Amino acid sequence: MTSASASGTPVVVITGAGGGLGAATAALYSGRGWHVVAADLDAPPGGAGITPVAVDVTDPLSLEALAGRVRADHGRLDAVITFAGVLGIGPLAETDPERVQQVLDVNVMGTVRTVHAMFDLLRASGGRVVLISSETGPQHGMPMNGAYAMSKHAIEAYGDSLRRELMFLGLDVVLIQPGPFRTGMTASIRRRFQESTLPGSPFAAMAAVMGEMAAGEDDKATDPRVLAEAVWTAGTTARPRHRYAVKWDLGRRLLDHLPVPVVDRALTLALGGRINAKRLELRREADDTLSAADAEVRP
Repeated sequence: MTSASASGTPVVVITGAGGGLGAATAALYSGRGWHVVAADLDAPPGGAGITPVAVDVTDPLSLEALAGRVRADHGRLDAVITFAGVLGIGPLAETDPERVQQVLDVNVMGTVRTVHAMFDLLRASGGRVVLISSETGPQHGMPMNGAYAMSKHAIEAYGDSLRRELMFLGLDVVLIQPGPFRTGMTASIRRRFQESTLPGSPFAAMAAVMGEMAAGEDDKATDPRVLAEAVWTAGTTARPRHRYAVKWDLGRRLLDHLPVPVVDRALTLALGGRINAKRLELRREADDTLSAADAEVRP
């Protein structure tokens, strides 16, 4: 057993700790006296109080190895925080089902596998589970965000059921619902939308418009350290709330309180004109490209 365990230092496993929100949370926990086992697909940078580990949350054996290392090195686990996740952008009618499956496998089943692998350690230490959902989790799905919304809706249901099981064992389960924060995933959001449609797609104009809107939201996104503070509270306070909604987008929050037909109509009015204008713009650009190509091949 390491000196961290011998001295009673609390231990937390954080998946998705290689960047963005997970890295900010790992830095905060280690700075406040916890030992952090920082897990990601590629081992994150280490540091004082941080043990970096390469872990694949889609691989049960990888997570079992992580649990074994925590048991051998520390002999305890006081919290697990599940940041590991991927975006799922694109029109559902065109998105390859294998891609949707991948999003669900990482975001949903990766969370399930992580908690399953760490459960015995958590139970022995009376530890806590902190699940990272999203403002998208409890809200109605929006266009071009279906796969991600599906995954976060599932995390909400998983979190409720898990909490109502583990509370009889004296263990807390807490859901975190972040709004827009600056992360590595959102930095490339416009390109991700552009690449989410097939050649000649009827959704190309919608993807372009939604990408521009998402990029604008990213410009206003909050510093990850703000979310890290909320995760600290969720992981350490004596009586945590079931859910922590952190810096939600006000417009989306208001929309979600309106009747669904009203929201659908509002989206049609707000986006329809922009999508039609973008469709004409893309058509003109395609025509200009063809004209330029024709000019080049003329003798």
